[in-house]
Amino acid sequence: MPSIPDDAGMAMEPGENYHDLADRYPDAPVSRGTGDAIVHRAVLDDITGVPMVMDWVSDGDLVIVEMSRMLSRELELQTAVEKLRGFVEDDLCGEVVRLGDSRLLLLPSDFESTRKSEGTSMYF
Repeated sequence: MPSIPDDAGMAMEPGENYHDLADRYPDAPVSRGTGDAIVHRAVLDDITGVPMVMDWVSDGDLVIVEMSRMLSRELELQTAVEKLRGFVEDDLCGEVVRLGDSRLLLLPSDFESTRKSEGTSMYF
């Protein structure tokens, strides 16, 4: 996934105004208290990133998945969406919410959206 760069050892110069801590520490230990939630963001280039997203949701984390890079590959997109939907909704009893044209919000069973739209398709 492109949101996790390969160059984790980048140098930080004195006087820099901005430090992207997600780039510097992609797997930082995060302590979690009762009722705390972690929100992950993922940009899927292809279907190979789906297992990591599923791991996050199974850990009880919320995930926003950007899928715009897959829009031109309809079969791969539909396969990824169906794998995520089946896992989150059928296996974990969570919820998949479509956010615009290219994003999904994956909610584990501890969370649910306040509005559920009946009969609308979540597919792109």
